[in-house]
Amino acid sequence: MDFELRQAREKLEREQRERMQRAKAKAERERRAKAEAARRQEALEASHRERRLDAARAQEEADQKMEEVMQLGKGVSFSRMFEALRYDGSGDKIKLPPSSFKELSDEGALDKGPMYFRLSKVRDTVPGATMEEDTEEATCSGVLEFTAREGSAELPLHVWNNLFQSGTPDVPLIEVKYVSLPKGTYAKLKPEGAGFSDLPNHRAVLETALRNHATLSENNIVVVNYGLLQYKLKVLELKPASSVSVLETDVEVDIEGSDSVLDNEENQHVLVPLAIGKVESSVVEEGKFRYYKFSVEESASEKVASGRANIEVKIDTDASGGDTDIYVSRHPLVFPTQHRHEWSSHEMGSKVLILKPRDSSLVTGVYSIGVYGFKGTSKYQLSVDIKDVNSQRIGEHASASGSVDADSVLCRNCKRHIASRSAHLHEAYCMRHNVACPHDGCGVVLRREEAADHVHCNKCRRAFKQREMEKHMKVFHEPLQCPCGVVLEKEDMVQHQSSTCPLRLIVCRFCGDTVHAGGEPVDARDRLRNMCEHESICGSRTAPCDSCGRSVMLKEMDIHLIAVHQKS
Repeated sequence: MDFELRQAREKLEREQRERMQRAKAKAERERRAKAEAARRQEALEASHRERRLDAARAQEEADQKMEEVMQLGKGVSFSRMFEALRYDGSGDKIKLPPSSFKELSDEGALDKGPMYFRLSKVRDTVPGATMEEDTEEATCSGVLEFTAREGSAELPLHVWNNLFQSGTPDVPLIEVKYVSLPKGTYAKLKPEGAGFSDLPNHRAVLETALRNHATLSENNIVVVNYGLLQYKLKVLELKPASSVSVLETDVEVDIEGSDSVLDNEENQHVLVPLAIGKVESSVVEEGKFRYYKFSVEESASEKVASGRANIEVKIDTDASGGDTDIYVSRHPLVFPTQHRHEWSSHEMGSKVLILKPRDSSLVTGVYSIGVYGFKGTSKYQLSVDIKDVNSQRIGEHASASGSVDADSVLCRNCKRHIASRSAHLHEAYCMRHNVACPHDGCGVVLRREEAADHVHCNKCRRAFKQREMEKHMKVFHEPLQCPCGVVLEKEDMVQHQSSTCPLRLIVCRFCGDTVHAGGEPVDARDRLRNMCEHESICGSRTAPCDSCGRSVMLKEMDIHLIAVHQKS
């Protein structure tokens, strides 16, 4: 009996312990569940708080960005992303799609004057990431027209090169923002090579190039064309801002010197200063130029103009090396070429060139010398000197050659007057050793051993030595093609490029810039006044008369002054 009671008690205690353990486990599970639920609730609330903060920050950034855009655009908010396309054009004016015109018109941008835009390159991003603006590659521009296809913006070469300086991406995306730019007051530029300061009136050349620009931005490259040459200038500093407008404003321009050395062999179009009377030694390769410049002062020009002195250009070439040609021009023709020059010499070996200006009043000034490597690599010594003319010796020679002895006869072979007492002896000797050139119009008397080396060109009838004929044919009779498309021989090409070529450079009588002349003007009166196409168009601009204030075309101003104000 006691055994059964003890067994029942133990069973009851065991069941109570199990119930207590199950109750504790249940309470622990409930506690853990409540803690997990509380943790989840707290995490959810924290997530909601973070989202609300992110949304608030994004809204604040959007409001700040909108405020900046509104400030930059003076109340006009326009910011779009386009695919960049390139088109052939000068200046910095871009083309936008027609939809942009409507948006800008609705924003009132058309009433605020010229429109300017800030263009920035968009970085390449991974999918799902946001695009960020690359502030280092950005520039400003004006707008040319609204004819681009939707979703794209067409950029001229100037804007394209400044925007994609580090290379063109596979998909060139840009952000275009409307901005308001202040008028520029100061600009500092620096050429990226030597030679730009050698151009006559290079500031006017730069001014002409900037007429195609609406804006300037720091660290941008401005390309200046001078004939077929191209110069690059970097914008170092602008005032009053890093990007300014250059429309209808006077900008003070400061041009710094270039870091390039003068003897840079890669840059042919650099003028090396050459002093009068000083010898310059150098080397020129075949097909390349070496350019020099020298000045003729007023004191020396008077002697040259009166005929008492000559400007003499001398070049001594190493006979064992190649051969050179000399081309000389007077500024504003800066870099003479084979078919664009005023004086030239194509003799083989060393040569002396006497400069005789067509107009005695145009002696003073700066001259350019082009030493051209005709054949092989040539070592040479170049010098310029102003030498007095020995008038006494010339007069004596003239009087000696002009006098004919009365007691003389004409030699039938050499056509010279010989004393009659020695005529038979002279003719016998002359017939045996000398021969006259049979070519029509020549008649020069040569030694018999030299006669075979004396030849005439079949085209121009000039006389040369046999070894000089190959060079003469190549220089004077090989067809040359002008950049305007005309094909002519050398002498005709020189005349063409100095008087009729539409691409020739002239100094406009109205704007003072060095520009392409263009063709003949449409107006017959302008042709009678020897105007070219550019001067006819440029002279059509009006300016107020200083006497009466009336607006008169520049090309009619002289006639207006004579016809209206001559009596007064």
